[in-house]
Amino acid sequence: MSGAVVIGAGPGIGQSVARRFAREGLPVALLARTEATLDAAVRGVAASGVRVIPVVADSTDEIALHAALDTASEGLGTPDVVVYNAAIIQPDAPGELSVRGHLDAWAVNVVGALTAAAHVGPAMVRRGSGSFLITGGMPEPDPRYVSLSLGKAGVRTLAALLDKEYGPGGVHVASVTVAGPVAPGTAFDPDDIAECYWRLHSQPREEWEQEILYGGRLTSR
Repeated sequence: MSGAVVIGAGPGIGQSVARRFAREGLPVALLARTEATLDAAVRGVAASGVRVIPVVADSTDEIALHAALDTASEGLGTPDVVVYNAAIIQPDAPGELSVRGHLDAWAVNVVGALTAAAHVGPAMVRRGSGSFLITGGMPEPDPRYVSLSLGKAGVRTLAALLDKEYGPGGVHVASVTVAGPVAPGTAFDPDDIAECYWRLHSQPREEWEQEILYGGRLTSR
């Protein structure tokens, strides 16, 4: 095994997923926009005793994201699994957000995942294995969260496109659609949600799921 890369390793799902893969003995590369976020993530993963590679990178900066993924690959080799968890989560009704605001949200919620997948996917295909997993959400659009609803619809479509591109080469592309607000100690505890990512990554090819819908309990579609 080479390791796991978590893009968007902030508090909540990102850090829980990193700890979940670390428990399986995988070294982990953590990508986040700030040193403070990375420091907290490293502390959480380090207890597992695995190697941790922290890298500061903004998922909307193509050059920086490529460089961060290259740093991760230099330390881990071609990753076994990449988890894209970066997102802008904000309330905005129709007409409330500027065009710039929508473009900024789309860049984080969707385009960053595309940039990452296009950078690491070909190497995974050459090896013939790997997982690229994206955090989804908003199974039903909500007019109180327009940019997020659009972004998560984009994630679902992107996962389907990436599966068509890389799936035949042995790369499992899938999304975890989280249908509620994430908070420790609730039905949407991030540690419980993290199990979905391990489940997807550890599935044999003949059992691959393309999406897990987490609604407080594990279901799939």
